Amino acid sequence: MKKMLLCVMASVLMFAGGLRAQDIAGNWQGTLAAGKGLRMVIKITKDDGKLKGVMYSIDQSPQPIGLSTVAVDGKTVTFGVKPFDLMYTGTLNEAGTAIVGTATQGGQSHALNLDKVSEENTWPIPEAPKPMAADAKPKFEVVTVKPSEPGKPGKLFTVQGRHVLALNMNVSDLLTFGYGLNMKQIEGSPAWFSEQKFDVDGIPDVPGQPNLAQIKLLMQDVLASRFQVKFHHEQKELAVYELTVGKGGPTLTDSVAKPTDSGGFGYRRLGELRVTNQTMKEFAEGMQGSAMDRPVIDHTGLTGRYDFTLNWTPDDSQFLQFGPRPPQPETADPNAPPGLYTAIQEQLGLKLQPAKLPADVMVIDHAEKPSAN
Repeated sequence: MKKMLLCVMASVLMFAGGLRAQDIAGNWQGTLAAGKGLRMVIKITKDDGKLKGVMYSIDQSPQPIGLSTVAVDGKTVTFGVKPFDLMYTGTLNEAGTAIVGTATQGGQSHALNLDKVSEENTWPIPEAPKPMAADAKPKFEVVTVKPSEPGKPGKLFTVQGRHVLALNMNVSDLLTFGYGLNMKQIEGSPAWFSEQKFDVDGIPDVPGQPNLAQIKLLMQDVLASRFQVKFHHEQKELAVYELTVGKGGPTLTDSVAKPTDSGGFGYRRLGELRVTNQTMKEFAEGMQGSAMDRPVIDHTGLTGRYDFTLNWTPDDSQFLQFGPRPPQPETADPNAPPGLYTAIQEQLGLKLQPAKLPADVMVIDHAEKPSAN
């Protein structure tokens, strides 16, 4: 009896050891139970004994999302994407062919069960749109400009197929985006620049998907051709925010996307920012155009492209261009994220501080409301 018990115990230990050593390298796929369902493909590899991987949300984008962590502990499989505040935890079956688990992001959890599949049975990754030639300087071949729907919330720059869209934007928005400026760097503009909103929908005269710099060129083109904007530049000393590297160094995640892939800068809600495949200069321009009340100057010296999220509790000086915010609760939420300056230090390893520096100022000489299309 004792001998039989020892044999059983030895078998259990061997089985447990096998699970701890389970090789999960390979392709996994499943549908995230959110909304109508999102198909996910996770490709895990082993490099010098260390697991790493990329994830694709194939119903949303062809671009890979690098996994920050991948780990196996017994039957428990975990992986995370730190820049997106995403964490997955699942249980591996005995055969090592399936994982039952849950993905959590931004406090919301959804079931995501994964099956291990061969390369030929992996759902195809959508083909990424071919990028516009890097040296192309596009203009709009065809473009329509019309007043936005009254009372429509939000603002958006996006690319859909061949269409480049700027939705619910006033002329000041187009200027700050197109020329990488803050509102305080624009002088002499008429009142209607900020009072009337427009939808812009155009097709470039160059094939391929434009990158961020080329989208800005297209906005410059519509400002000149449809709004007849003429201006000159001056240098003035302005109150700005200076972005530098913190004492402990940056804690940014390098993007796994190609430099020619499109970048992303968008808010899930005010103070909850997601950045993908962007440089620090682009991040600074995005912040000054969307959140800040003065220009943001990048003095980090960082030249890479990064993916990250930044969560903070906005103060009354931020997001003024989005209009009045709803009244805030009198009692502060103890679980609310910190203010912006602390969040940038703690979450990105950067420092944002007020300064007075020379900055470019655009002086408007002439502009006209667009004619009918």
